[in-house]
Amino acid sequence: MPVAILGRYARSLAEVAFEQNIEDKVVEDLRMFSGILNQHPDVCNVFDSRTILRDDKEKLLEALLKEHPVAPISANFLRVLLERNRMRRFQSIFNIFLELVNKRKGIVSARIITAAPLDRDDVERIEKRLGKVTGKTIVAKTVETDESLLGGMVVSVGSTVYDGSVRTQLEEMRRRLVV
Repeated sequence: MPVAILGRYARSLAEVAFEQNIEDKVVEDLRMFSGILNQHPDVCNVFDSRTILRDDKEKLLEALLKEHPVAPISANFLRVLLERNRMRRFQSIFNIFLELVNKRKGIVSARIITAAPLDRDDVERIEKRLGKVTGKTIVAKTVETDESLLGGMVVSVGSTVYDGSVRTQLEEMRRRLVV
């Protein structure tokens, strides 16, 4: 399915959520629902099945919504996805929605790769420092360890890469010495 179609669902939801000033609640709701689907793949299979009647799928969704209450806009959105047979694309639509919300709020995700593991305080300090450099709110989406860096870190923020690794510095020194 083309991303443009999935994007329409995400954009429509984002517009309504921002209009009603409940975008954070909708993100929280959909993140919770995403967790349910990830923990219970059998639920995804039911929503995806062509052999299970729509009424049964609707009953399952309503039972999930009763057990895990969400804002009306979130519940209606999930119902629309079910009605239009898009539930199997929920995660993709949610990811696009999250990008739209973050973009509108000036939040940028970052990928941090370090030579040694970081604790949460280190990650927060890096996020704040990057925020000062970029003028945006930075959230570390992924934090990885790569011992081949030897020291330092490599941070990707959008399409910009900040490479402060010892490996790169040594390679640069070697390049200058060989010339």
